[in-house]
Amino acid sequence: MNADPLAAIRLHQRRTFLTQSCRGVGALALSALLPRAVAGAEVHAPRGVIAKPHVPPKAKRVIFMVMAGGASHLELFDHKPELAKRHGQPMPESVTKGQPIAQLQGAKLTCFGPQWGFKKHGQSGQEMNELFKFLPEVADDLCVVRSCKTEAINHDPAHTFMNSGSSVSGRPSMGSWLTYGIGSESADLPGFVVMTSNGRGGQNQPIASRQWSAGFLPGKFQGVQLRGKGDPVLYLTNPPGVGAEQQKDVIDAVARLNQMQNAAVDDPEIATRIGQYELAFRMQTSVPELMDLSKEPAKVLESYGTKGADGSFAANCLLARRMAQKGVRFIQLYHRDWDHHGGVKDGIKLKIEEIDAPLAALIKDLKRLGMFEDTLIVLTGEFGRTPMSQGGNGRDHHMKGFSVLLAGGGIKGGVSHGATDEFGYNAEEKVFPVHDLHATMLHLLGIDHERLTYKFQGRDYRLTDVHGHVVKEILA
Repeated sequence: MNADPLAAIRLHQRRTFLTQSCRGVGALALSALLPRAVAGAEVHAPRGVIAKPHVPPKAKRVIFMVMAGGASHLELFDHKPELAKRHGQPMPESVTKGQPIAQLQGAKLTCFGPQWGFKKHGQSGQEMNELFKFLPEVADDLCVVRSCKTEAINHDPAHTFMNSGSSVSGRPSMGSWLTYGIGSESADLPGFVVMTSNGRGGQNQPIASRQWSAGFLPGKFQGVQLRGKGDPVLYLTNPPGVGAEQQKDVIDAVARLNQMQNAAVDDPEIATRIGQYELAFRMQTSVPELMDLSKEPAKVLESYGTKGADGSFAANCLLARRMAQKGVRFIQLYHRDWDHHGGVKDGIKLKIEEIDAPLAALIKDLKRLGMFEDTLIVLTGEFGRTPMSQGGNGRDHHMKGFSVLLAGGGIKGGVSHGATDEFGYNAEEKVFPVHDLHATMLHLLGIDHERLTYKFQGRDYRLTDVHGHVVKEILA
């Protein structure tokens, strides 16, 4: 056995120099860890594996909003007069027999009518809950798909399915697929960013960080969570007493260790690790600037309904706009507290108060900046809610039919697509599975969903698995 492991590494380096020279990114990446003026090199935004779009792209970025907990389509965008007429009557067995049910198994199923009225708005007559005050102002920019369905009936697997196209954990999330495919336009921020906010109702279930995992894709494509209040990223800033020179000493030492390890094992994840050090250094400047809303005009802050980065959905919507301006490719906002097993009437009122102004302001703001046409906005829950009552004043989880709102980024405005049955139970007209949502999103960003694949364990995987169709009826 060689007593000098460093000598063995040097021997390996000499033998493999030519084959590994194309991967010798350590020293190059390290230079970007230093201030650009010192390094003397321009830092470019990361590119994806797709050199040329498969189809002409209409969108450059996505703002994907998840109303976490399962927003009730029956109180938001899917008006059901027949269900209202049958309020309190037994739910017809012909509708529910043999259907999957979450917490109402074995219970008496009773029709539970919409708890609020609906109004039509705009030239398109887009219909929504009467409590919306600001969203009606952009009604003709909205496409409401009322026939979405998913394959999971409980929260965590439903979030996993909405994110990755599979209810089994371990697959890459859609934000990871997108940045893997076409990269990012930002050199100073991650290409995939996640933010969460809590509602006032108190039912703020946890959102697992694996929902924005890169799965089996290289780690550099996973989402990065920014906190909307306090330190945006934990441990990003230097502790007191640590200056740039001390940081450089640590970075130099870590880089040398990484380069030695890479020479020995040739692991592409080591290059990813070096790249993440690089990005983290740049984020020390870019993230505080991003989160500083003090320079936003007072009218803009007022339109969103926020005074600063306070962790609210309103503030996160404004931050999403700022991230979009800075080239972040996929921005995912989770707003929690939609799990209305009880008190759905009052709960929905709170939720609409929280999302109404910020959502309308985001659309108007993107229009003002000339970014609406190439920013795809999606608002959905992980599933919907039952047309049957739970506990007399709530609704159970529901996977067979719910609504998704889309706008901008190549989406046709003022459109209502698909329908559920007269009870709001089954999607029955122009059924819109989650795989179709994913396929359509990728298409709008210039990607053929059948051609964006990654080989893992001997199989070519993709976001839409072996499913998915582009729904061209909703495209502008």
